[in-house]
Amino acid sequence: MFGSFAKRLSLPTVRRYSQAFTMSLKAISAKDAASLDKDLMDMGGWSLDQLMELAGLSVSQAVWKVHPLNAGPNILIVCGPGNNGGDGLVAARHLAQYGYKPSVYYPKEGKNELYQRLKTQLHNLSVPFITDFDAALKDTDFLVDAIFGFSFGGPLRDPFGPIVSRIESSNIPVLSVDAPSSWDIQSGPPKEGPGAKFMPKALISLTAPKPCVKFYSGRHFVGGRFLSKDITDKYGLDMPPYPGIEQVLEVKVDAEGRL
Repeated sequence: MFGSFAKRLSLPTVRRYSQAFTMSLKAISAKDAASLDKDLMDMGGWSLDQLMELAGLSVSQAVWKVHPLNAGPNILIVCGPGNNGGDGLVAARHLAQYGYKPSVYYPKEGKNELYQRLKTQLHNLSVPFITDFDAALKDTDFLVDAIFGFSFGGPLRDPFGPIVSRIESSNIPVLSVDAPSSWDIQSGPPKEGPGAKFMPKALISLTAPKPCVKFYSGRHFVGGRFLSKDITDKYGLDMPPYPGIEQVLEVKVDAEGRL
């Protein structure tokens, strides 16, 4: 499907590779990612709510592709206090609508009023917020790591160090949102401590890959179909050809010389 789609569009830089596109995607730095978000809101007319909704929708679609419902319905979403955690809250809502049984671990809640509204939406769908993380891990089929995204600078502070260590040492398949939590956006996994050996099964890069993707070896998805040409031109981004109504696309990234 993907190969024929690329052929129809005459995209010579795209080829089929294990059901994923291989193409050279420019990675975007944390500074430029923050600037891009600001441009979207200041000049593009987007609200934080809209951006978070689209990000969370992309995350939920990536979960569907990596871990279909028949692989086990119990999904644990671990959320951090910032926008990455907000993306996880949105993803939990969509996953509940798809028929999964999501639960949320939210040890340090964000202060933005938006996060409280997202929590209310989940309460209305009877999505539980758990407090016993170790017990939840035992009953989980799949985990979404929505703790820290592109703004993380390290080192991990409590309670997140022990949380990442438990995820890292478990046998549960994980999808990380934007970057594996504990990883430096530029230099990848820490050399020691929590996260040093953390390699999630899947990663979804929102808007564009971050430089740390060159250290990643699992399944990689990109989501960010809503970007306009003026934004992609300003930041030199390469938007892959999302097929049909898809909000995410699995890609093999060859980012050598592009970071």
